[in-house]
Amino acid sequence: MVEDEPDVRRFVCQTLRMQGYTVIEARHGIEALAKGETYQAPIDLLFSDVVMPQMNGGELATRLLAGRPSLKVLFISGYTGEALLRYGLVAGERADLLQKPFTASMLTSKIRTVLDARTRELTAGIH
Repeated sequence: MVEDEPDVRRFVCQTLRMQGYTVIEARHGIEALAKGETYQAPIDLLFSDVVMPQMNGGELATRLLAGRPSLKVLFISGYTGEALLRYGLVAGERADLLQKPFTASMLTSKIRTVLDARTRELTAGIH
């Protein structure tokens, strides 16, 4: 979970941990990249704000995907449409988007949808 706004980061991390998820928390892209590169276990999902200081979410996702190609990506943003295009993000191509503001229910539902899509992709080739 990568978010530069402390209150949003705290809300998301607390919500996800209460649902039983293991959460690696970072304040910005540089910190997330360092944690992602040293974390030994699989990481199923990058959940990141788009607009952050030091490194935007799109650049972070690109760099993490290079070493973890099966990583799912879910961005959050208060920006929409053209503003997101400036950051090179198009929801649905390589990532999903959850628009701010969101509720705990919206958050957990979207996370589950993204992770379940990964499970379907992994099992589609198994007969």
